[in-house]
Amino acid sequence: MACFQDDLTVATKHRREIVLITDRVEDIVKKSGVESGICLVFAKHTTCAVTINEAADPTVRQDMLAAFEFISPYLKEYRHMEGNSPAHVLTSLVGPSEVIPVRDGKLALGTWQGIYLCEFDGPRTRRVCVQVLG
Repeated sequence: MACFQDDLTVATKHRREIVLITDRVEDIVKKSGVESGICLVFAKHTTCAVTINEAADPTVRQDMLAAFEFISPYLKEYRHMEGNSPAHVLTSLVGPSEVIPVRDGKLALGTWQGIYLCEFDGPRTRRVCVQVLG
């Protein structure tokens, strides 16, 4: 079994932001040489997440950010004193990783799907581990 790993660095600019990283993950899959297998995309942080959603319409990201604000707003009532409790909540709900099939040396995503890093406590520089197994 072949295994290849590389990290992405993603610099975010806003407190909450959704960054499309599909092309960068695809580049790592290509570099791995794996033709058939799986690709794990994992955020190495407790206040950001990885998800797959529609990538064709940029307003999807705006809607997701609005929903995240509704689900976990910044409130005074949180007990965690660092001020980023809403980010921890959202990271737990969305999750730190996604697994995508690799077919013919490419990510086997659906027509409209893209991979996103969801920033919940930015701006920050984030590290995303990409591991390709074949």
